[in-house]
Amino acid sequence: MSRRKRVYSKPERRDARYDSPLVAKLVSKVMHQGKRALAERIVYAAIDRANEGTESVDPVEVLNRAIENAKPRVEVKSRRVGGATYQVPLEVSLDRQESLAMRWIVNCARSKRGTPMHVALANEIKDASTNQGVVIRKRDETHKMAQANRAFAHFRW
Repeated sequence: MSRRKRVYSKPERRDARYDSPLVAKLVSKVMHQGKRALAERIVYAAIDRANEGTESVDPVEVLNRAIENAKPRVEVKSRRVGGATYQVPLEVSLDRQESLAMRWIVNCARSKRGTPMHVALANEIKDASTNQGVVIRKRDETHKMAQANRAFAHFRW
């Protein structure tokens, strides 16, 4: 009998300004202690700031590109086989790719002490959209780890 619970899909939430499910998910990732209005202000200010200096018509385009660039394609998971623990590379589902990319962007922005959150988030979004920064380094590190452990791919089940 499986210990995992059944995953029920919730209705897709969209944000008020851009009517985008991606922005709504980012607001939820930024939100702390249930303060959604504050998280929305932070995300909207970050999107506006990230779009400064770009000639894109759609303001969410930079965010889409940043998340697309930050998505990890493969990751490693620990598998215990015969008393030994192996790091087994697995392909990442699309939902988890998006979730990891957003989580990494928000956590890297939070780790920038001394700068306001909307400024740090805008900088992380800009960097990720141009394939630079801490988030892209983290994605590449994850890919390198999976590449190094591809000899254990046969333990995947």
